[in-house]
Amino acid sequence: MFKHFFVLQWKSFFRAASFKTNLAYKILMIFMALYFILVFLSLGVGSYFIIKKQGLGDPLRVVNRFMIYYLAFDLYIRYMFQKMPILNIKPLLYMPFKKNEVVTYSLGKTVFSFFNWMHAFFFVPFSIVLITQDYHPLAVITWHIAVMALFFCNNFLNIMMNNLDKVFYPVVALLAIFGFMQYKGWFDITTYTAPVFDSFFDLPYGAVYALIPCLILVLLVVASFRYFRKHMYLDGGLATKHEEAKTEDFTWLNRFGNLGTFLKNDIKLIKRNKRSRTSVIMGVLFIFYGLLFFTGSIETYEGPVWGMFAGIFVSGGFLFSFGQFVPSWDSSYYPLMMSQNIQYREYISSKWYLIVFATIITTLLSSFYLYFGWQAYMAIVVGAIYNIGVNSYLVLWGGAYIKTPIDLTSNKKAFGDKQAFNIKTMLLTIPKLVLPLIVFAAAYYLISPLAGYLAVALSGILGYVFKEQVFKLIEKIYKKEKYKTLLAYKQTS
Repeated sequence: MFKHFFVLQWKSFFRAASFKTNLAYKILMIFMALYFILVFLSLGVGSYFIIKKQGLGDPLRVVNRFMIYYLAFDLYIRYMFQKMPILNIKPLLYMPFKKNEVVTYSLGKTVFSFFNWMHAFFFVPFSIVLITQDYHPLAVITWHIAVMALFFCNNFLNIMMNNLDKVFYPVVALLAIFGFMQYKGWFDITTYTAPVFDSFFDLPYGAVYALIPCLILVLLVVASFRYFRKHMYLDGGLATKHEEAKTEDFTWLNRFGNLGTFLKNDIKLIKRNKRSRTSVIMGVLFIFYGLLFFTGSIETYEGPVWGMFAGIFVSGGFLFSFGQFVPSWDSSYYPLMMSQNIQYREYISSKWYLIVFATIITTLLSSFYLYFGWQAYMAIVVGAIYNIGVNSYLVLWGGAYIKTPIDLTSNKKAFGDKQAFNIKTMLLTIPKLVLPLIVFAAAYYLISPLAGYLAVALSGILGYVFKEQVFKLIEKIYKKEKYKTLLAYKQTS
């Protein structure tokens, strides 16, 4: 039966309309996986000797002291990028399979995820090195089993976090509270967690303590299985949640004609849907991204070029989180729109004005950066001008090639999607991020600091001057990609 499930998924991969994109993405992921495997292997073999050479103490104890950070970061990465079993369950609900088999297969797939076994490339060689350095073999084995069990616990905890708010919010709250207290120096969590990880190694009770993570893992597996087994109905747990709609006219936008109609639709979309609201929240959070650069808290990020990099992101949070997925926000009713007498120019313009308005608001809200000096806020203002005059066109241009249907009721892939990867969108990233930094650095160091800011601002102003010509080009590209986009939106992922 599991072989049959595997064959079905294999066929769905090769028969998908986005097969070329998926294949390119898979190839890229293979190279990335090989890179991380080499990195983890190198660290696994060399960490013991590096720690010894630096005189930091017992290598095992040092690793145990920082293990809690490793686990927390692993959970964060999983939540952002790991694929959830629900995507595998839905297509199988229409077929004559037993529910237990479907859920077991879907959850079992996550066990073999790269997010789980990549850690073995560090811990297996590290454990072998420990044994060769006269650490007790039984103690090393029990420690290894306990630690790997914790990473598998992260796997199933992530599944529960993605499906249950009552799990998600407490976990995020705990991580945020402890992270903030650690950052402020009020509390050192490693003081309490290091002895826990040490107990998995220390004899004679290491083997007993190592059973605790294994038992937690079993409980999480059972909880995940029961949850999906119980909610395995299209009209139950896997159904799309609907909320009561409220009528909102936004009549003040009627003065803009068809453009106002599109703007009203976008505002309603943002207010009513979980995924679009998340993008707005992300845009607001980007405002505080500059604190990493302008406060001097991270030495690596000090310097005027990094300041300009921060300025582009602080003012362009909404642009990057919302703008890059135009027209995917309308994927659920895009075919209906294309069957109407709708001008692409008006459709694209509405998105552009929304991005421009959000960029201006974000820049005004970022005025508190004046506290860190005029150069900090100048970088944000100049970044906003560049975002309006250049990057706003580029995200709309790139959207023509990102044929990713968006589930507005879900937050999954809110930070990106594999179908968003292709050569054309990668090339458009260069003028979005790299070009302004090059222009700024050249003028800043060759002429004067003020010239650096003026050069980037003039680039944005020049882009605005050629707005009509750029919009004609973008409209032409959208028309060219129209039928490919319609076909992609029919795919069910």
